[in-house]
Amino acid sequence: SDLRQMLATKSVENIQFLPFLTTDANNLSWLGYGCLKGDGTVITVNAIGAALQTLYILVYLYYSPAKRPVLLQVLLLLAVVVTGYGYFSVLVDVGTRLTHLGLFCSVFTITMYLSPLADLAKVVRSKSTRCLSFPLTVTTLVASSSWTLYGLQLHDLYITVPNVPGIITSLVRFWLFQRYKPEQDKPY
Repeated sequence: SDLRQMLATKSVENIQFLPFLTTDANNLSWLGYGCLKGDGTVITVNAIGAALQTLYILVYLYYSPAKRPVLLQVLLLLAVVVTGYGYFSVLVDVGTRLTHLGLFCSVFTITMYLSPLADLAKVVRSKSTRCLSFPLTVTTLVASSSWTLYGLQLHDLYITVPNVPGIITSLVRFWLFQRYKPEQDKPY
């Protein structure tokens, strides 16, 4: 819905950029983990996710009036990904590579799930959930719950543990939507 809103309004007003940037980093990291582990499910889901998030970033950049900060954040993401790839390819021995990459992916996943809460103070202060995306909240709950169950099925703590905060932060955002109903929103 955020992509549709950007295309319809030709604007990025009231749309957060950080959650989608961290999601792209997360997808790229898990894609590497899936390739290293040979897990087709992880590879497929994260390849599609990375492609969609990259599309979102390009559209956001196109419609953003302040291109420099957005571009700097994208370049920072690319620097982190390239550094991570170099680290895991060159510096980490093959025997511990999956463990190190799993930990790296876990940190990115937790960051991704916590990033929408960056506006928590703004929501409480304004008593408005206008800056939060309800569809993103629903999607986050479904995705984090699914990955938690998948990780439990595989007995893979690197998949299970970092997805639990996604469930918790989604529930917090649902509570915020309940507490500050959209009809209570006042124009800024």
